Amino acid sequence: MSGLSLVSRLARPRLRASCARLYLSAQPVHAKLFSSGRSLLTQLPNTHIFRAIKDHDSASLAVVHSLSGRSFTYGNLTADVLRAKEDLEKKAGRMGKLSGERIAFMAENSYDYVVMLLAIFGCDAIALPLSPSFPTGELQYILDNSEAKVLLATEKYADKAQEILNEGLQHELLFDIRPKLAVGAAGSEIVPLEESKASSALPAGGMMLYTSGTTARPRHGNTPPKTDSSTSSPLHHIHGVVNAIIAPLFAGSSIEFMYPFNTDQVWNRLAAPFLPQTDPNSPAKSKITFLTAVPTVYNRLRSCFPSLSAEIQQAGQKGISPENLRLNISGSAALPTPTKTAWQSLSGGNVLLERFGMTEVGMALSCGLDFADRVDGSVGWPLPQVEARLVDTETNQVIPVGEETDADGRERVGEIQLRGPTIFREYWGNTKATKETFVDGGDGRDPWFCTGDVATRRVVQGAGKGTSGDWARGPMYFIQGRKSVDIIKIGGEKVSALEVERELLSLPQIAEAAVVGLPSEQWGSKVAAVVVLSPNAHATGRNGKSWGPMDMRRALKDRLAGYKIPQEMKVLETIPRNAMGKVNKKALVKEVFGV
Repeated sequence: MSGLSLVSRLARPRLRASCARLYLSAQPVHAKLFSSGRSLLTQLPNTHIFRAIKDHDSASLAVVHSLSGRSFTYGNLTADVLRAKEDLEKKAGRMGKLSGERIAFMAENSYDYVVMLLAIFGCDAIALPLSPSFPTGELQYILDNSEAKVLLATEKYADKAQEILNEGLQHELLFDIRPKLAVGAAGSEIVPLEESKASSALPAGGMMLYTSGTTARPRHGNTPPKTDSSTSSPLHHIHGVVNAIIAPLFAGSSIEFMYPFNTDQVWNRLAAPFLPQTDPNSPAKSKITFLTAVPTVYNRLRSCFPSLSAEIQQAGQKGISPENLRLNISGSAALPTPTKTAWQSLSGGNVLLERFGMTEVGMALSCGLDFADRVDGSVGWPLPQVEARLVDTETNQVIPVGEETDADGRERVGEIQLRGPTIFREYWGNTKATKETFVDGGDGRDPWFCTGDVATRRVVQGAGKGTSGDWARGPMYFIQGRKSVDIIKIGGEKVSALEVERELLSLPQIAEAAVVGLPSEQWGSKVAAVVVLSPNAHATGRNGKSWGPMDMRRALKDRLAGYKIPQEMKVLETIPRNAMGKVNKKALVKEVFGV
């Protein structure tokens, strides 16, 4: 987890209809204003994001960097984006037009990142965010594979970018260092943004994200995801770029970057609006109304809570209560039930919202705003404009709504397939992978994208009544895992690794768990668990011995069917995870079990 973004206000209440647009108005902002002397929007593409920014109050706060105190209004943002766009086009002039070209960039989680991203969109180009934590060889591969035309870097990452260039690339590109952006002079006039007269033709720009996935070194060509269906994470991932930047800006919110991530600083910021003002000249902090993070972050916030001062604890709990923290989302990895329950208890009733998405599709399914629609283990319903279906993994037949069980009453497991305007266009430079990932729907409409994730679908009593919106009705989706690694076939039965992990994590002796399948001569596969024990677990085994596999099996006996209980258990000090909190299970099996 390289950083956290918090949202502290909402400018327009009419945007509260969908699940990820729930923010509160904050106190008035003392803005430093920038005057451009020209109509700005007419020089930017006529797209969703720029039309939305045009509608926001120019004096309204857009971005804050929590530690440095740098703050920027929507007027500042638009002017700086235009200035950066014009500078980029001027410097790249000898290389031709930038429309439709890939522009790679490296920037810290900050205002500068936002300006870079929007300036690239402003050029009608394809934004390619790079992770500075990647090794030089990996970044070289991305630049060469994408055939990026430009590489931008902030001053902080100038040396890293130069190191990549010194190693050599297979094609020519323009390299430019972007200086730290400063706000214009205070008190200068705001120029209102006029209605865009730009062409309404489909833009050539978009986003290209490189992330772990189905291909060896996967690449994705994504058009800018629309944010009218869903409004922290590393910002080279879809979760960070879309959920934590584009969507809040679309809604007119204020984004507050907390980089690098530090649990004490996050608690201090959540608590700040509810602490006594010690300095009357210091501006009051707005309360945080939206927080999105991976389950690991919520666990870290919980674990450090007892070490906080009593004053911070009391104010922090008020800050994350349902009346103040209007929406808290957990994503990018399965949310363990104990984490969800503990956060709800700590916050005085705030229920974490789960949803389903991936790099290729953005956010596709989500639970609802109504707490009754945040069902444990479920990712909810397809969001507006998204179509979803289940395709039986055995018969390859579509599972109709209402036919979710077989003749023996067992739930049918199917692959989630999606289509709609937010679905990506192609795997860059990999026609074969693109073709294999889409299937014809046979109805003359767009093909369906095969996600590789499998799920069950069921009606849940008390949920899906439309209280979160008309889209949140009917049967809910329950993710079982990835087709390749999370569905373990034992004899004629299927085991969801995620289900077993949930039960393991409900045991007080287990802090972390990853469930995998191992080869079995008798049954084809068997269930195995890799766990990290809680600090007090070692003395809780039978007869005073350390807690071990037999204790685990006894604890799960009344929770899981016998064939689902892990037959092997390995204890590690820590389970390796990527920046999104996910475990590479294929690598884990090889490393731990040598298979």
